[in-house]
Order: sequence, then C-alpha cells, then structure tokens
Amino acid sequence: MLLREARAALDAVEAAERRTRRAALAATGRPAVVLAAKAGASGELLAKLLDAYAAEPGAVAVDVVLCGPGEQTRVLHDGRADVALLHRPFDDTAGFDTEDLHTEGQVAILPAGHPLSARPHLRLAEVTDLPDLPLPRWPRPDGTIPDGPGPQVRDHTQLIQLIALGRACAVVPESGRTGLRADLTAVPVPDAPHVTTVIAWPPHSRSTAVAGLVRAATAL
Repeated sequence: MLLREARAALDAVEAAERRTRRAALAATGRPAVVLAAKAGASGELLAKLLDAYAAEPGAVAVDVVLCGPGEQTRVLHDGRADVALLHRPFDDTAGFDTEDLHTEGQVAILPAGHPLSARPHLRLAEVTDLPDLPLPRWPRPDGTIPDGPGPQVRDHTQLIQLIALGRACAVVPESGRTGLRADLTAVPVPDAPHVTTVIAWPPHSRSTAVAGLVRAATAL
C-alpha cells in the first residue's frame, strides 16, 4: 500500500512538472491545451466540441491525443493531457473533476451477413456467448491480457478488421455505429449497461483553456 501511495505521489509530481513546462512554453509561443480521447469513440461529439470551443473568444489551439482503451485516464493522471473524454463505467473517473455530457445505450458490432445481424435487437448474454465470434481481450491497466477465447486487441483498427474477418464481435456505445463500414452491422443490445461520456480534468487545474473546453462541452 505504501508503495502504491509513493508511486501515486511521484506521478502527481511528474504531472505537475509536465504541465508547468507546457505552460512555460505556451507563455513564449502559441498556447495550446491537450485533449485526450479514445480512438474510435465519441467521434461526432469530439468534432462538435472542437468546433464549439474554436468559436469561443480567446480559444487556444487544441492538441488531440487519440488513445487506446483506458489510456486517457493514464495520460490525464501523468500530465500528458490537460483534459480528457472518459466513458463510465469503463474508465475510472476517481480523482478527477467531471461533467456528464451524454448517456447512450450499446450495440453489438457483427460481420454483415452473420445470422444474428438481421435481428432487431440482441440480449447481452447472446452476444457474450457466441462461440464463432468471441469478444476481444483488451489489455488491463497493468498491460496484462485476460484469459479467454477471444483475440487480443490493442486498438480500434485491429478490432474492426477482426470483426470484418469473422473472428470476433464487440459491444460498444451506440455512437460507434457512426461511419460503420459496409461489411459490418450494428444491432442494439438493450440490456447492456448504458455508457456515459464525461469530460474530466485534474481538480487542481487553473487553466483558462481547460475551463473554456469544459464550458463548450457542457453547452453542446
């Protein structure tokens, strides 16, 4: 426990140093704020947020960091990002200030032509028990991979290709159907947990750019 607390304290110091260096650079050049988001998630919301913030008086440049699943929390903790879009219940929002932006259901992504792809909806138990299309195995926060029959995946591109090849399926937020490839199908899963997208930032942040992004996000 003491080791975990020591690591957490060290991470906090390093994060503060990164943000201080970035603020010093901004003072001598073009200021910017770093926004972390999960690749392949909340794409429409992210685009609207960037447009809305850019229209605000005094808006600065926004550097977008697209992350793998769960990585937004790490880059926000260690200071590589100033603000992030997170997704409950998948991402841990403990230790951050947050504002809820959007809550949605989930859909199953299947290969087009699969027998279940023509169904109007599916139960979560049906999707999680497909022997021919196992759910993928994502890395845990410590980098280890859980056991299971599904393929190992590390990013959205890998996942989409494996589903199209008939090697896996996935349950994702409903917004994941936006821009879906023609060889894939999204089927609603009404009994899957709802997903809430939140904008999160460190509670000690005094950045006016972060405050502006949060205002723009909550006004959408």
